[in-house]
Order: sequence, then C-alpha cells, then structure tokens
Amino acid sequence: MIDEFRNRPREEASEKIEFYIIQNQLKPHDKLPSERDMCTMWGFNRTTLRGAIQNLIILGKLYNKKGSGTYVAPNKLERDLQDLKPFSATVSEAEKNLETKVVSKRILESTKQISQKLKILLGHKVLELIRVRIVDDEPIMIEISYLDYEKFQRLDEHDFSKESLYKVIEKNYDIKIEKGNEKIGITYATEDEAELLQIKEGEPLYFLTGVVTDDQGFPVEYFKSVSRADKIRFSSRLTR
Repeated sequence: MIDEFRNRPREEASEKIEFYIIQNQLKPHDKLPSERDMCTMWGFNRTTLRGAIQNLIILGKLYNKKGSGTYVAPNKLERDLQDLKPFSATVSEAEKNLETKVVSKRILESTKQISQKLKILLGHKVLELIRVRIVDDEPIMIEISYLDYEKFQRLDEHDFSKESLYKVIEKNYDIKIEKGNEKIGITYATEDEAELLQIKEGEPLYFLTGVVTDDQGFPVEYFKSVSRADKIRFSSRLTR
C-alpha cells in the first residue's frame, strides 16, 4: 500500500521536479522549463504534471506567475516553537528583511477570555495591538497582542512599527520576560485576513495562541496570530 502510494504518477512527477531543481542548482526565483518541455522530458501527461506542480506550490517549494511560468520559491522562514526570541531575531538569522505595519492600537475593556488569560478583572483596561509582519516585501503574519494597560500605562505611545514590544516592556517597565505557552492549529483566511496578507480568502493559515509570562510567572501578554502556510514553518525539538 505504501509503495503503491509513493509510485503514483503525481508523486513521481513531484520528485522529478525537485530532483531537477537540485541537479541544475536552481536558486529561489529561477524559472522552471515550460510544462510542455517537462512533460516531454519525463513522459508525464499535462494533468499529472500540473497536479505535481500544484502540490509543490502548496508545500511552498514553487510559485506561479500568471502568464509567465513556474518558479522556484524562496526557502520558508522557520520558527522554533520552543524559542521565545523575538520574531525580528528569527528573520535576521534567516538573512531576510523585516518590516512591521501597525494596523490598530487601541484601549479596550477586557472581555471574559482576555481577563482569564491575563488574570485581570472583567472590564479592566487592556491595550490591543494588531501588527502585520512583512518579510522580504511579503506580508506573512498577523499578530494580535493584549496587555494589561493599567500595568503598562503609556505603552500605546510607542511606535511598534519600529520598536520591539518585548524590548520596550523589559526596558521601560522593569519586567523580565521569561517563558510562555502556546497552541498551534490550522485555520482559513477570513476576508479581512486575506486582504492584510495579500492572499485569497479561504487559504490555509497557521493559527497560534498563547500567553507570555515574566520571571515571577505573571502574565505579560495574551496573543493570537495567523501565519501564511506557504511562507513559514514551525519546528519543535524532541528530547528524552
């Protein structure tokens, strides 16, 4: 059964394309041969080849330009789920460029869910910060942060398109951010998310939610984020 699955034409065509990229040392944004040429090279029909290309696009290994052809996609950004380092550090280590766009910054009354996560009273003032993370000119992540505004007064006066949220908190409020917990799942882009991420509504996204705490175990931030599955992947280390 496993061998039969592995040898299906679409999977075989995918392997041929990936091997061609390696063998010819193609780099990100290099163009592949035309569909007709690849069908001739490997003996696949057009339907099989297109299915293989679509699989590799979903996996983030290829991308299409309408009317131009198929290209090698840049490597996905990788984030360690067990690492609390700033997103900016992850991007820098990957030798990519990061921009941050602040979509919204406002003071709200805490809902029941936010109160439970931040361990504050219902109706307590909280800062809601919504940012879009843009890597190499492509929006890949929307982050929503909730913070106790009575604890972090005037935090909203900072420009978080240029400043790191965690660095501002540690420097200005004498708090050491130490650990956190998060859950990851899959969701699908809403109309608003699709517009911000410049993708189609309904495309798959990673969904993360969690709480970051200080060295005393008190909640600092309750966060939610959605990330483009074609631009980022998440990893985790296993130990015994």
